[in-house]
Amino acid sequence: MLKKLILALVALVLLFVLVGFLLGSDFKVSRKVTIQADVAKVHELVGELRNWPKWAPWQEDDPTIVTTFGPTTTGVGASQTWTGKDGNGELTFTKCDPATGIVFDMVFINGDTRVPSKCWMSYAPASGGVDVEWGIEGDFAPMPVIGGYFGTFADSMMGPMFDKGLTKLKAECEAK
Repeated sequence: MLKKLILALVALVLLFVLVGFLLGSDFKVSRKVTIQADVAKVHELVGELRNWPKWAPWQEDDPTIVTTFGPTTTGVGASQTWTGKDGNGELTFTKCDPATGIVFDMVFINGDTRVPSKCWMSYAPASGGVDVEWGIEGDFAPMPVIGGYFGTFADSMMGPMFDKGLTKLKAECEAK
């Protein structure tokens, strides 16, 4: 009986590993909200890293996060790094346009593993305001086996966080 239990456990582990290798490790997550405010108000909060704590959801979920700003906090080249219980990271703006939004490179760091991604917050005219889309895409390939699972469940893991941040951004923009 014990031998069958051990064999079943080994088979389950092998199945988990095999499925992890077969799952796609790439991911793309995006969310959108319409904000009844001027695009300049949105960009004031999005295009300046020092304003992110007003709307970004990270600190609520991980109060241990410590953010360090780079020498520039707005415009192309603006950057920040962070440390927290769930890992570390860094981001750098590669585009910062008051009319169309921002694009930034972001790297999640967990030990020696670095998972790079492309992120954006784009603005588009909407009736009485602006549509803001927040997105991220990347590949968990640097994390063999588990990266496939992370890629598969990225939307359910990150999507609610994006929804929360966009809701806070909307409230902040519409309150002023």
